[in-house]
Amino acid sequence: MRASPLLSQRLMENLNTGVLLLDAELTIIYMNPSAEALLEVSGKRGIGAPYYEVVKEDDDDIEAMRDAVITGHSYTRREAHIVLHNQQTLTLDYSISPVSHPETRMPTLLMELQGRDRLMRISREEQLIAKQETTRSLVRGLAHEIKNPLGGIRGSAQLLERELPSEDLKEYTNIIIEEADRLRDLVDRLLGPRNLPQTEEFSLHEVTERVCQLIEVESNNVVQIHRDYDPSIPEIVADRNQLIQAFLNICRNAMQAMLENPNQQQPPSLTIKTRTVRQFTIGQHRHRLVAHIDVVDNGPGIPKDLRDDLFYPMVSGRADGSGLGLSISQSLINQVNGIIEFTSVPGCTVFSIYIPLESL
Repeated sequence: MRASPLLSQRLMENLNTGVLLLDAELTIIYMNPSAEALLEVSGKRGIGAPYYEVVKEDDDDIEAMRDAVITGHSYTRREAHIVLHNQQTLTLDYSISPVSHPETRMPTLLMELQGRDRLMRISREEQLIAKQETTRSLVRGLAHEIKNPLGGIRGSAQLLERELPSEDLKEYTNIIIEEADRLRDLVDRLLGPRNLPQTEEFSLHEVTERVCQLIEVESNNVVQIHRDYDPSIPEIVADRNQLIQAFLNICRNAMQAMLENPNQQQPPSLTIKTRTVRQFTIGQHRHRLVAHIDVVDNGPGIPKDLRDDLFYPMVSGRADGSGLGLSISQSLINQVNGIIEFTSVPGCTVFSIYIPLESL
């Protein structure tokens, strides 16, 4: 039994792969719904428009399409970077196949599009989560090995202090005790919060507003704070204080980077934007509804040599920084099955926090 034209059309409309049909002049003469979603353009606007106006590619790639019309040779591009009409950059794989138009028999190009950004992001998140788990295991083991001898050193120093004949000599045992305590506190900070989360239901914007107040006070109102909130975000169930700590670490880092930047051209600015995202994947798990919070600053950006290791403990771009803030924030957000990502260029750093909401 031959497939009817209606069946073929329905199948094409339900494909997850984006499909475009271009004529010999590279004008779009058909696009399926997946292509519309991928390229963020409606069929009404896209059909009849030249491909290179809907999508901006290198001249060499456009020329390769024209050559394919002439030669009839198929080819595939992997991880091509294109710019959409709204100036967003998209990474995708596409295949070009010269075919004859089923009605006019004129030469056309069948273009199959597969978005890569989502797959690359999922892979990157899986690696980040795996790194975070490995780091936590390493820190826990290291903390055990450090704290045991520290306790012995401190106890021995206290016993020695009682036997010293001179008060002047106790200065040295005090140094031993104080340094042992300092190292113990450092290990405790590496381990992060040790108390069980005290979960309750509250608005996410209560957390962001509290953090904004703290940043305003700490910066003496030098940092301009802009809010772009989505009031429709449902209440979240989590530990309020832990979320405040996670957000505060990120915002405080941004504040310090801007205030300490000798090349800061514009007034220090921090923007907090909240939205919801549906059917969003974090690592290997797909969530029905996720809160998406962006923390945007106009500081100097994150140095390239720190970006791959930014969420590791003791990694800091500041001479007097502890390098624990972002590691602790990532750990706290992981506890609610969320994740923190970032993008950074000089003048614009964006930390994106994703927290699942589907349990509500």
